[in-house]
Amino acid sequence: MTPAERVADACRRWGDAEVVRGCGLLLGSGPSTIHDDLLELVMVLGELTDRDWLAGGKPPGHGYWARVWAARALLYVWNDEASPAVLVALTDEQWRVREMAAKVVLARELAEGVEALVHGCADPVPRVRIAAARALAAVGEAEHASGLRRLLDAEERRVAAAGAAALMTMSRRLDRDLD
Repeated sequence: MTPAERVADACRRWGDAEVVRGCGLLLGSGPSTIHDDLLELVMVLGELTDRDWLAGGKPPGHGYWARVWAARALLYVWNDEASPAVLVALTDEQWRVREMAAKVVLARELAEGVEALVHGCADPVPRVRIAAARALAAVGEAEHASGLRRLLDAEERRVAAAGAAALMTMSRRLDRDLD
């Protein structure tokens, strides 16, 4: 099953609003805390059959996958109740959660996340910087372009290219030269 199909399955079982609420709670949970009432949702979103996988962290440290799957689910089902949790997830300790949260900010055009996205452009993980740049291009204003300009000098070509593309996108969207 694809992620979209798993989210559709969850929505059929519990309804859109309940899935969004659960995803928000998962995003706000600790590194390995999954409340029993959310375990079934995590199992569906992650297409898991082994309940112990998350609890035991197999391999160690994988308890954050529930937060990744919750953020990804919000690409397919949404209401504004999830916004605060997504904004918090932009600063999660795990890079995969930060990356997915930036993708949700882009998809849902959450302008409230711009400051966290500017910081995300300086993230130590290239994939987070790229996701933050793409989202910032969609929701940022001219004063946020400095975060994108920092990426132009990145050692990783793909990060520099993403920064340049994002700066161009922002320039076109705002109808201003931001170079």
